[in-house]
Amino acid sequence: MISTNDFHTGLTIELEGEVYIIIEFQHVKPGKGAAFVRSRLKNMRTGAIAEKTFRAGEKVPRAMVERKEMEYLYQSGEEYIFMDTENYEQIFLSAKQLGDNLKYLKENMKIYVLFFKGESIGIELPHSVELRVVETDPGFKGDTAAGGSKPARLETGLVVQVPLFINEGDVLRIDTRSGAYLERV
Repeated sequence: MISTNDFHTGLTIELEGEVYIIIEFQHVKPGKGAAFVRSRLKNMRTGAIAEKTFRAGEKVPRAMVERKEMEYLYQSGEEYIFMDTENYEQIFLSAKQLGDNLKYLKENMKIYVLFFKGESIGIELPHSVELRVVETDPGFKGDTAAGGSKPARLETGLVVQVPLFINEGDVLRIDTRSGAYLERV
């Protein structure tokens, strides 16, 4: 059990038989009445976002989620195949389970697959990934990093805003938490 006073972003909790990850939370102490914790939770199985309010100090069960390093192999129809790097066992995850993480997946990429009570419930990406630009407007001499931005389509289909000097074929580092351009590699 964990107290709502110990909440932090990324913590996994169990409510009504489902696993939730805390996206954001806020301790609220009104001038009148008891303190409470307002939180936004993401269901790890369905991807649905829920808002829930807890009393300050209330105890909730912590979800014991196991992380296992795996390698993304390939896509087969609507399923994505991952291989355990230790015993070469393969598991299949659906596009629904992966959600927005699909925009950052490349073949042979090492990620963590999350398991709850033996069932795979999703993946955890590294904080940044390197992706190649496949389509963008051409850069011109004199374009600077502070001069503005333009859209660029990356090899996974993700579209991000990049500085004007970025060209097709450049490899960029992208933040997987926000989907923002970090730097040219």
